[in-house]
Order: sequence, then C-alpha cells, then structure tokens
Amino acid sequence: MEVIVLASNRSLLLIFLVFVISLLSIKVTHVSAVNYTKTHRQVSSLRVERIQNHLNNINKPPVFTIQSPDGDLIDCVPKRKQPALDHPLLKHHKIQKAPRTMPKMVGKERSDDVKEAASVLEGAWQMWHVNGTRCPKGTVPIRRNTLDDVLRAKSLFDFGKKRRSIHLDQRTEKPDALGTSGHEHAIAYTETSSEIYGAKATINVWDPKIEQVNEFSLSQIWILSGSFVGPDLNSIEAGWQVSPELYGDNRPRLFTYWTSDSYQATGCYNLLCSGFIQTNNKIAIGAAISPLSTFNGNQFDITILIWKDPKLGNWWMGLGDKTLVGYWPAELFTHLADHATTVEWGGEVVNTRASGRHTTTQMGSGHFPDEGFGKASYFRNLEIVDSDNSLVPVQDVTILAENTECYDIKSSSSNEWGTYFYYGGPGFNPRCA
Repeated sequence: MEVIVLASNRSLLLIFLVFVISLLSIKVTHVSAVNYTKTHRQVSSLRVERIQNHLNNINKPPVFTIQSPDGDLIDCVPKRKQPALDHPLLKHHKIQKAPRTMPKMVGKERSDDVKEAASVLEGAWQMWHVNGTRCPKGTVPIRRNTLDDVLRAKSLFDFGKKRRSIHLDQRTEKPDALGTSGHEHAIAYTETSSEIYGAKATINVWDPKIEQVNEFSLSQIWILSGSFVGPDLNSIEAGWQVSPELYGDNRPRLFTYWTSDSYQATGCYNLLCSGFIQTNNKIAIGAAISPLSTFNGNQFDITILIWKDPKLGNWWMGLGDKTLVGYWPAELFTHLADHATTVEWGGEVVNTRASGRHTTTQMGSGHFPDEGFGKASYFRNLEIVDSDNSLVPVQDVTILAENTECYDIKSSSSNEWGTYFYYGGPGFNPRCA
C-alpha cells in the first residue's frame, strides 16, 4: 500500500494501464477455445437443420440429466436406447452384460504401494461425480453433444472423427511412418509373432496446454491389426485427451476410439456414432477427469485394460482392476474380429504450425522424460493379453519419437513398475522450431 500512496499520478496511471493490458492478455489466452465457439462463420439454416437432425440421432432421450460443474450435461439414457445399437451391423445384437472371464494375471503380483497408486482414480474421479449423483441401473451416462460442438468441427462428416494422420500412399508396414500430416508421437510398441488379444497399462494424467483449437494432445493405448499400407487398418483406442475442438475446453477427458478402415469412414470418438456399447452406469466416456497430476506434487493415474472376450469375441474395456466400461462388438471389425498384431502405448499431438513455427502444444506433462517422476508423464506396468487369456508383462518394446527435440520417450523396467516409460515434451523451444 505504501508504494501506491507515494507514487506520482503519472506512475499510478502507468501502473493502471499495465494492469489493464495484463488482464486483457490473460483473458484472450484463457478463453481462446470458447471464443472460437462463439465466432463461427455465418451458418445457413439448412446446415443448422442437418446438424440438429444428427444431434437428435446421437442425443438419445434421457431418463434424467445431471449438470456437471464444468458445464457438461450428462444424460442418463436407457441402456438399450444408446447410440451404438443404431449401427446396421448391430440391429439384432444382444447386449453382453459382462465377459465370462477376466484376463488372468501371470507372474509376480504388484506391491501394495503400486496397487494403491493405480486405484487412486477409481472412485469419484470424473467431474460430474462431484455432487454424488449417479445414473440409475439400466441406464448409461452419455455426455450431451451441442450445436457448438459440431460447428467447431471441419464438417458434419468430420465431427467426432480423427483426421487421418498419414496418407495411404505414404504408409509403410512399420509404425515409424506415423509422423506425417502434422501428427507427432512418442510411443512404445510391441510386435510379436504370437497373436495378441489385448493390452493394459497405467497412465499418468496431466493437463497439457494446447496452442490452437484444432490441435490436441492425447495419451492412449492402440490395439491394431491389418495393413499400415492399405485402407483396412483396424484400431481400438482408449486413454485421456485434451481437445478444444472436440469438447470446447482444455480439460483432460477419458476417451475411446475405433476404426475398421484406416480412419476413413468408419468409427469415431466416444459415443459420437454407433458402435461402442456402454454397460457401466457410473463412467461417462468423454467426461473430464479430476484430480490431475501436478508438477513436483501429487501424481494421479488411471489403469486401462482392453481385451477380447474368448467366448463371444467382443473387445472389452476396463478401468482399474475391476470396473467394466463397455465393449466394441466383434461385428464392427475385419482383422480385429480375429486378433491384434501390434500394440502401441504413448502420446500423440497435432502440430498445425499455424504461427509459422512448431506448436507449443504440450505432450504429457509438457516436460521431457529425463526429468523423471513427478515432472514427466509416464506409462507403467505394460502388459499384453495372450491366447490363453492371460496378462503377460511386456519384456521388450521399441520406442519411437519423430522429433526428440520437441517430444521424447525413455523406457526402462523395475520390479514394481514392470516395463515403463516416461514421455512427452513442451513442443516449441530453442531446439524445436
């Protein structure tokens, strides 16, 4: 207070102007994603009508709706009325309540400390859980989609879809061709001569900063089968992502994805098209995750398991050690109707170079893997499911990062964490232009 009292009028005016300019700059940075939503180009009534018809198809009538503190509306939809069953291949599909058996764990049990850390986010870990309200049995929670959500997409066709990260004529048979068309990765992958029937990992959750609205940062598991060369690649994916274009904010969210034709026409994120069948009434796919890891502070992670039910052939998704979320029906796939050939774990960002340089969009925590625990993001306890429906610790992985000056990855192993890796980075920096 003394400094203000003793300052001259001119000094006071200067301080006031600096303060106002600072507020304005903070505001612009903070609400960039929201502004994008409010400043769409002129939209024709015909386009609005088409979008509304699409929303009516995917936003099913709820039993009731839960207001999330982050602004999301979570609709409790009768399980048999969910969007998945609109798929032409699922017209006569009978919803599977649960797989007959879970994958069996092979080898040494994890220590109590690691088990406790892996279950941190198994309780009230989505923002809509805050007030304690849940969807009743017989319903599933679905994040409601809005007109603004669709208008942020390039087109109605592109809404809820990943843009192909590689052109088909640029593919090779190896995953190390993944870094074209602005998509950059830091991944570990395994390719074995044995058939793969699933994968598991525990993934550290952060809130990476995104520079452009049409960029994203994600951390996920990929279950793959088919050719990297042709148009028939099958992929099942799950993890967490920050995507202002898809969700209209910068919060990390649980997500799923699938495709049976190399990201061309089939598949989508979450429940934005028919396909993935949800069975859990407490988990909303696409909802924000909370709490989050902090630099040099508490670390939070989620454990994701994807595996093929040996009896019916559906690909199930689980969280933690016991929570079933739902499944991708076998009817959706060609190659994955049998088994997977490759599993990938790691991070991906989109680099649009909108400012004429590399993006500042962060991967993971936004810090390089050399910084280690509490600073860099990690995947730990990498496992695959074998033909005996057993979870087998991964012994050897190949690591890949297209531009290690922007995003990098370092793998290792230990008794408690099994095979693990730290990954990520800040994007643009003096060595990454």
